[in-house]
Amino acid sequence: MSRTTIIVLVALGATLAGFALASNATRLRGSEEAPRASVAAGPQQADLDWRDTYGPPGEQIVFTVDSLAVTPTGWRARIGVENASSIAWELDPGATPGGTFGLQLFKTGEPDELEERNKAGTLPAARPATIYEPELPRILEPNASWKGEISARGALVADSWVRVTFGPLIAVGKPPDELDDVLVWITDNAYRLRA
Repeated sequence: MSRTTIIVLVALGATLAGFALASNATRLRGSEEAPRASVAAGPQQADLDWRDTYGPPGEQIVFTVDSLAVTPTGWRARIGVENASSIAWELDPGATPGGTFGLQLFKTGEPDELEERNKAGTLPAARPATIYEPELPRILEPNASWKGEISARGALVADSWVRVTFGPLIAVGKPPDELDDVLVWITDNAYRLRA
């Protein structure tokens, strides 16, 4: 090995060692915050009155979220889905890997986070509803709607932002060109959970 190569390797090693020592010294002095432990959201009730639409006028699916409640044992949401399109839709929670009626928790309530995570394929896991009152119809015919309450057991993380998920909705027959064959909707709006 040449003398120049040895000098470069020694300098590189010294630089890496310096970074490692400086990083550890900073951490040991306590200048970095320790990771925060997750805290469960406390009981709370929110009247939301959200309304999202998918598709052009005359060929729309309308998603509504009236309210969200966090209870001592879980959560519940009053939601609705209206078929204002010309075809029927099969409502089949769990039929696709990413599809369910339920909740997703995000770090922020910003629409950009939802869009970026969707494009990157890094959406948070859904908290699926386990109870539907009344039961979802198997098929949502044109000009029909369903309104009810979905709920599940389990804590939600405080200071996270909740979005409601709907789906999948699977087209029965060929959908209009403006609509996809399979649809999973995540609300545009988000609600911040309090501790």
